[in-house]
Amino acid sequence: MNAEAAKYSRFEYERRFLIAPNADWKNFVEPYSKTFEDKYLRGARLRLRILTDSDSSRQLIKLTKKFESDSPYFQMITTIILSPNEQRIFDALEGNRLRKVRYYHHYRSRIFSIDVFENELTGLVLSETESDGLEDLMSAEPPAYVSREVTEDVFFTGGHLCEMTNADLLHKLTALE
Repeated sequence: MNAEAAKYSRFEYERRFLIAPNADWKNFVEPYSKTFEDKYLRGARLRLRILTDSDSSRQLIKLTKKFESDSPYFQMITTIILSPNEQRIFDALEGNRLRKVRYYHHYRSRIFSIDVFENELTGLVLSETESDGLEDLMSAEPPAYVSREVTEDVFFTGGHLCEMTNADLLHKLTALE
């Protein structure tokens, strides 16, 4: 990425964790959630996202580009906010959909998001945490309900998950047991 493009982007530092289906995480989350309706546009590194707050029903529509990175722990991203009309234009493009409900757990001065996937990915529950830098990110200690870290497994990235069937998911989860 050139210096001019970098002016409009930021680094995103995050780790992802798998949560076992029977794990007790529900007792730790905040009383609010957000529904994420994502569409990963084919042939591009673009994600169209509609976020809906559970408490207010307020929606935010975003288009995000995630740049390739040598590390699974960070990448450069650019996001713009869209109007409903702009969302309809991008939604007309081909892509793969993914839907999840995100809950939030405040743990040891961090926020761990807990994503409960729907449709083809029903049964998948992931947790993520973000940071402002790599050193701080790597020092994060996940809550006890986490079964394993999957940050380095490309299978568990949104751009890959949106292409998976329920059979693909079950095969992967069985292989990890």
